[in-house]
Amino acid sequence: MGEVLGLSYGLLFLIFIGLLFLLSGVYTVNTAERGMVERFSKFSRVVGPGLRFKIPFIETVRKLNMRISQLSVEIETKTSDNVFVKIPVAIQFQIVPGKEQDAYYKLASPAQQIESYVYNVILGHVPKMKLDEAFLSQQDIATQVQQELDATMESYGYKIVKALVTDIVPDEKVKAAMNDINAAAREREAAISRGETEKTLAVKKAEAESESKRLQGEGIANQRKAIISGLQESVEKFQEVVKGSTPNDVMALVLMTQYFDTLKEIGGTGKSNTLLLPHSPSALKDIFSQIREAVTVGGLTSDSVKGQ
Repeated sequence: MGEVLGLSYGLLFLIFIGLLFLLSGVYTVNTAERGMVERFSKFSRVVGPGLRFKIPFIETVRKLNMRISQLSVEIETKTSDNVFVKIPVAIQFQIVPGKEQDAYYKLASPAQQIESYVYNVILGHVPKMKLDEAFLSQQDIATQVQQELDATMESYGYKIVKALVTDIVPDEKVKAAMNDINAAAREREAAISRGETEKTLAVKKAEAESESKRLQGEGIANQRKAIISGLQESVEKFQEVVKGSTPNDVMALVLMTQYFDTLKEIGGTGKSNTLLLPHSPSALKDIFSQIREAVTVGGLTSDSVKGQ
């Protein structure tokens, strides 16, 4: 009886050990991972996601991440116009499906390898450009980095998904100088714009004044034409009523009337700086005589000019 129990315990122990042995060979591979199975430290196979089994104590499993990884590199270099700049570059890469063995065994540190190639590409292109050209060629630099890296890293089982040149950062003094240059350029453009505006306003003002003077001259000319026409009509009617009167007598009378009208207007103004010299009523005859003589002399002078 004791021997049977001993055998039963021994059998159970062996079964337990066997189960442990089998369970130690069960493992899982997550989504977006690959399992690298080695047998006695020699590559055996690549396994995909799911529940997997390996030979305990004989095979080992190492997992590879198949997701896209990103490496950020900041490179300092000099442009052709001797400006030192820092160029942050972001490299997105992943293992090519089917080339897991190359990716795992050919490169000990893919990040360092990629960084070295990025340095090589940037230092081979940016020093040939001026600072302004480098700013304008960020996308071209990123494209060159991606193309050269992709061609190189493909043989190691890696694919360059995207290369991004996120910025070009010059020295602070250079940035300040660039800002001053831009500010001066904008101020110059603003000054030119203000000058053009002032020029336009001056031209418009001059045109307006010219038009005003023209219209004013036309008004004065029309006014004088109306005065002459009125005077002519008055002279003709006066000669019809007063027989024997001459045009000079009529003009002298009209001027005397205007003279008194002027005195009346000046006297009716409350605030006036005009000074009137006193004269007696008997002086009106002299004024009339002077006006008549002036009209007569003017008429004789006009006839003399016409005769010549």
